[in-house]
Amino acid sequence: MADPRKIVAANAPKAVGPYSHAIVSNGFVFTSGQIGVDPKTGSIVEGGVREQTRRALENLKVVVEAAGSSMARIVKTTVYLKSMDDFKAMNEVYAEFLGEALPARATVEVVLPKGALVEIDAIAAC
Repeated sequence: MADPRKIVAANAPKAVGPYSHAIVSNGFVFTSGQIGVDPKTGSIVEGGVREQTRRALENLKVVVEAAGSSMARIVKTTVYLKSMDDFKAMNEVYAEFLGEALPARATVEVVLPKGALVEIDAIAAC
């Protein structure tokens, strides 16, 4: 078994704590959660849950690809929503990115950092 490999994606928002964008281990990529932060400004994108979901998934895509995988190889996601009232809008954007792959998924309502409305993490096959 190879040692876990840390992934720092150059085009993803900088980590705001002591964690990696992802870890590759045993043939899988385990990502940290991504929120709707613009990697250039470090700020949450303007708009609502649709815009933040799109940016979070774009950030997730950068991380997964930096680890040598792809969105099509995602096998599990967890979606964290500030409000379950945003489920439908989030789901519509989510389907644009992962509708073909149909990974397993859990969605929960939580309090998120930086006033984010949504956060998404994933596990992908390498």
